[in-house]
Amino acid sequence: MSKKKDFIFFIMAVSLCAFSQSIIDSTFNNYLNESFSISDFQRGMLELPRELPGFLVVFVSAMLFFISGRRLASLSNLLAGAGIMLVGQFSSTYNSMLGWLFIYSLGQHLFIPLNSSIGMEFAVEGKTGSRLGQINGAMNLAAILGSLAVFAGFNFFLLNYKISYVISSAGFILSAVLIFMMKPDKPQPFSSKLKLRREYRLFYWLNILYGTRKQLFLTFAPWVLVTVFNQKTQTVATLLAVGGIIGIGFKPMLGMAIDRFGERVILMSEAVVLIAVCLGYGFSKTLFSETAALYIAFACYIVDQLMMSVGMARSTYIKKIAVDPSDVSQTLTMGVTIDHVFSISIALVSGFIWISLGYQYVFLLGAVIAVINLFSASLISTSDYKLNIKD
Repeated sequence: MSKKKDFIFFIMAVSLCAFSQSIIDSTFNNYLNESFSISDFQRGMLELPRELPGFLVVFVSAMLFFISGRRLASLSNLLAGAGIMLVGQFSSTYNSMLGWLFIYSLGQHLFIPLNSSIGMEFAVEGKTGSRLGQINGAMNLAAILGSLAVFAGFNFFLLNYKISYVISSAGFILSAVLIFMMKPDKPQPFSSKLKLRREYRLFYWLNILYGTRKQLFLTFAPWVLVTVFNQKTQTVATLLAVGGIIGIGFKPMLGMAIDRFGERVILMSEAVVLIAVCLGYGFSKTLFSETAALYIAFACYIVDQLMMSVGMARSTYIKKIAVDPSDVSQTLTMGVTIDHVFSISIALVSGFIWISLGYQYVFLLGAVIAVINLFSASLISTSDYKLNIKD
C-alpha cells in the first residue's frame, strides 16, 4: 500500500512539474525577445548560464550525498520554483535575470535524472519502458494544460510573464511537497557519486550526442519560430499543446515499443527522424513558399518535441546493463553532466554559426549529429544487454 501511495504522489508531482515547465517553455523565448531584445548571438550565449547547472549537477549531487534521492528530488523542485519566481518578479536587468535563471536551472537539472530513476523504481521486471511511458503520458497531459493555460491567458485574460512565472513557481513548490511526502530512500555514499565505469561508455557517448541534439531543439528551434517566422507566444504554446495531445497516446506506446523492440531499434529510428526534422527546420524556407515553410517548421517542432521522450530508451538501457542496481541513479546523473559539456559548447558554436553563416547551417550541423547518432545507436546489443562496441 505504501508503494502505491508513493506512486500516486510521484505521478502528481511530476505532472505538476510538467505543467510548470510547459508554461516556461511556451513563454520564455518571447519573454527574452520582448523584455530584453537580445540578439541571435546573445540567445546562443544565454545557454552558458542556463545550461551550466546541467554540467554541475553531478558535483552538486555528490556534495549532497547525505540526502536521499527522493529528498533531493524535493529540494530540486523547491530550487526550480524559487528560481522561476525570481526570474518573473526581480529581473530588472538582463544580468540579474541570468542569476535567477541559474537557480531555476540548477533545480530543473537536478531533477532530470531523479525523475527517471525514481520512476523506474515503480516498474516490474521487463516492463520498465511501459512504466516510464505511463509516467511520461501523465506528464504530457499536464504539459498540455500548461500550454493551453498560456494560450488562453495571453489571448483572453491579460496574462503576462510575471503572473505566468508565479503560477509555474507554485506548481514546482507543490511538486516538492508531494515528493517530500513519499517514503525516503537511503542516501548513496560520496565515493559512488563521481564514478565513471568503462562498461557504460556507450551510454555516455549516446548522452553526448543527445546533449548536442537537445540543445538545438530547446534553443534554436523556438528561436527560428520567433525570429525567422515571427510567431508569437500563443503560437509556440499551441504547438506545445498539439504535440502534447499527440503525446498522450504516443509516449505510452513508445514505452511499450522499447520493451518489445529494444533500445537499439528505437534510438536508431529516432536518429532517422531527426535527420529529416533538422533539414526541415533549416531549409523549408529556401525550398518552399512562405506558408508551406511555416507549416513544415510547425510540423518539425511537434515531431522534435515528441522525439524528446525517446530519452526513456537511454534510461531503460542503463538499467539493463547496470553492473550494480545502485549505479542507475548515479549514471543517469553523470549522463546529464556529460551531455551538458557538449550542449553548452554546441549552443555557443551554433550562435556563432547563426550570425556568420545563417540559421540553416545550425540545423545542417544538427543533421550531421543525427547521422552520427544513427551509427552509434546501432552498436547497442539487445541480445544480452551487454555493451557491444566495435573496435
